[in-house]
Amino acid sequence: MNFFKRSWLYLTAKLGKTAILMLVFTAIMVFVLAGLTIRQAAIKATENAKKEVGASVTLSVDRDKMMRKAMSMANNDGSPLRIEETPVPLEQAEKVSKMKNVKDYSFSTSANAAAGEGVKPITGNADNSAQQGLSGRRPGEEIDESKSTVSMNPDFHVTGVNTLSSLPTFEDGTAKMINGRAINEKDKGTNHVNIESQLATANKLTIGSTFTLKDEDGKKREVKVVGIYKTSKTADAATQRMTSLNPANTIYAHYVLTNSFKEGATDKSKQTIDSAVYYLKDPAKMEKFVASASKKLDTDTMTLSANDQAYQHMLTPLNNVASFATNIVILVAVAGVIILSLIVILSIRERRFEIGVLMSLGENKAKIIGQFFIELFVIMLVSVSLAGMTGNVIGNQLLSQQNATHQEQSQNNTSQGGGGFMGDLSSPFTPSKQEAKQIEKMNVKMTQKTISLLGALALGIVLIAIFVASIGILRMEPKTILTSN
Repeated sequence: MNFFKRSWLYLTAKLGKTAILMLVFTAIMVFVLAGLTIRQAAIKATENAKKEVGASVTLSVDRDKMMRKAMSMANNDGSPLRIEETPVPLEQAEKVSKMKNVKDYSFSTSANAAAGEGVKPITGNADNSAQQGLSGRRPGEEIDESKSTVSMNPDFHVTGVNTLSSLPTFEDGTAKMINGRAINEKDKGTNHVNIESQLATANKLTIGSTFTLKDEDGKKREVKVVGIYKTSKTADAATQRMTSLNPANTIYAHYVLTNSFKEGATDKSKQTIDSAVYYLKDPAKMEKFVASASKKLDTDTMTLSANDQAYQHMLTPLNNVASFATNIVILVAVAGVIILSLIVILSIRERRFEIGVLMSLGENKAKIIGQFFIELFVIMLVSVSLAGMTGNVIGNQLLSQQNATHQEQSQNNTSQGGGGFMGDLSSPFTPSKQEAKQIEKMNVKMTQKTISLLGALALGIVLIAIFVASIGILRMEPKTILTSN
C-alpha cells in the first residue's frame, strides 16, 4: 500500500482529529490571509491616493539667499542692511505650469490702488474716519496723485489670481461669493474684478457696474464688477489705521490686470508675480519635478519648496494598517509553525506503534514522513480554501480604527498649536494645505497574487512543521518502538 493511500485512509478514519487539525490550520490561515489582503489593499490604496491627492510645489522669492546677500554687502561696505526683493518673472512661472506633471496651478500677485470715480473705500470707525478723512488721509493733508502717494497711502489692495476659488480664504469658507461669479482664467486680459459686499453696498455697485481706480503711477483705470463676495474677516485697530488693509477694501482681479496697476507696469516679458503654486499629479515624482523645474528658473533669486502634507496626512492610517498587517503575517506564521509542529509531534507520539510496524515491514522512513506530509498538505488545501471564503471584513475594520485614532491625534496636535500673536496675518494667497479627506474604506479583496502568496506561506509552515517533527522519526528503530509498546 503506498503512502498516498495510507494518508487518505487515516484522514477518513480519524475524522475527529482531522476536523480539529483542520480548524486550527484554518484559524492560522485566516489571520495570515487577513494580514496579506490588508497589506495589499493598503499598498494599492497608497498608489491610487498618490494620483488623486497630488502635492503642491511653491515657487517664490528665496528670501534666505537675499538676506545673506544683503548682509554680505552691508558687511563689506558698511552700508545699511537693505533687502531688495526680486519678484518671480511671469514668463518663467508659466513655463513651469506647462510641465507634464502639473495638474493645476495658482498664480498670485498684489498691487495698490487709489479711489477714482464711482467708488470710495470703506474706512474705520467714526473716530478714525474723523481723524483720517474718508479716504484714509488726515484733514488738511495735501492730496498728491503721484505714484508715491498711491504706493504709500493706498485706498485699495488689489490681489491678482488666476482662479479665485483656489485661495485658502475661499476654500475654508472665510470668504464666499454671494453674487455673480469668481475671477477665473477666462478673465485674463479683461478689466473684470470681484469686490466685497460692504464696498458694493456703500457705493451702490452691482454686477455690471463700472468704476475707476488709480494705479501706482496715478493713471486712471476702469474696472467692471463681475462678482461680489462676502468675508467674515473684520478690521482690527491696527488695520483701521490704513484703509487698504481693511478686508472690505480688497479687490480681486486676474493677475494680468493686477500687474498693470504696479508701478512702472511694462510689457509681459517684464511682468512678475509674487508666488506660484503648482499642484502635481503624482507626489512620488515631486523630487524629479523640482529638479526639472529648477533648470527653467533663476535659482539665485527663486526657490521651489515642496508640500505633500495633505498626501502624508491622508496616508497615515494606511501606513499604520500596512505595518500592522505585516506584523500579523510574521507573528501568525511563526505561531503557526510552532503550533503545527507541536500538534504533529504529539500525533507522531500517539502513532509510534503504527510507525514501528511500517518500519518492521521494510517501509522507508522517507515515505513515512511523506505520509504525514500528505495528510497535513490535504488539510492545508482545505484550510486555505475555507480561509479564502471568510470575506474581506477585517481590513476595513482595521482601517476604520486607524482613521479614528489618527483623527484624534490630529485634533490633539491642533489644539496644542494655536495662532498666537500675528497668527492671522498670513498672506491671502498663501498656498492651501489641500485638506484631503482620509480614505475610509479600502478595496480589500482576494486576488490571484494573494492566494498564491497564502499558499506559499501555508506550504512553508507545513514543511517546517514536518521537518521539526520528522527528527524524532529518523532517530527511531523498529525493534525499540515495538518492544516499548
